[in-house]
Amino acid sequence: MPAELSPIEKAKFVSAKRASDFVETGMRVGLGTGSTAAWMVRCLGERVKNDGLKIKGVPTSSRTAALAQSLGIEVVTLDEAKWLDLTIDGADEYDADLSLIKGGGGAHLQEKVVATASDRMIVIADAAKKVDTLGAFPLPLEVIPFGWQTTKTLVEETLVGMDVLGRTTALRMNGDAPFVTDEGNHILDLHLERIGNPRQLSLVMNQIPGVVENGLFIDICDVVVVGHGDGRVEVTDISSGTVEHDSVDLMEHENLFADLG
Repeated sequence: MPAELSPIEKAKFVSAKRASDFVETGMRVGLGTGSTAAWMVRCLGERVKNDGLKIKGVPTSSRTAALAQSLGIEVVTLDEAKWLDLTIDGADEYDADLSLIKGGGGAHLQEKVVATASDRMIVIADAAKKVDTLGAFPLPLEVIPFGWQTTKTLVEETLVGMDVLGRTTALRMNGDAPFVTDEGNHILDLHLERIGNPRQLSLVMNQIPGVVENGLFIDICDVVVVGHGDGRVEVTDISSGTVEHDSVDLMEHENLFADLG
């Protein structure tokens, strides 16, 4: 592991490395999007190259697709795969029930479709992503461009009746232009500070005309793999109620992905 990597990046790496151990030859695997998921894709690419791992990867964004293909991972569409053995992805926040906020990278629509088409979803994260209550990270809503300002107004009016602390909404930008998702949509970021009832909020937001999907993942994640900068890993399985402690030898992977240093 390159010495100049920060403790946070090392934590992301070890969580991704440990989660990649769940993948076996012959599996159809959902490949997440984001900085932690990129480590996981590189770990799988290394196994494809060195160990002969054979999988079919279903990426959740064009960025992930390009990375996976560059590493020799066979990439197929969800329609081609039909159903997946597991999906491995990051999260912006998660709580004790393994409810998540995702979408910081703007790919939560594809991520949710892929994750719900999987037997299991494994989340990889650093310890800072765990929270007592969701909401400190802005909740993204993917909305169609047509009438987005009207949609924004409807969202703000609806939030008045929700169990949230803040109600500020903002159109996500990419420089001077609105951010555009892979589906050609925009994203509204909801700065809620605290979400008292994530399940209710998710259902209500998706009923607003113009909203395509929100970034709350409820009853989707099965396992969370949390990495630490010193190589320690915690694996929490919500279905079995178990927490396992493991470690990844950082020195063993000193030269792995050295180009990212």
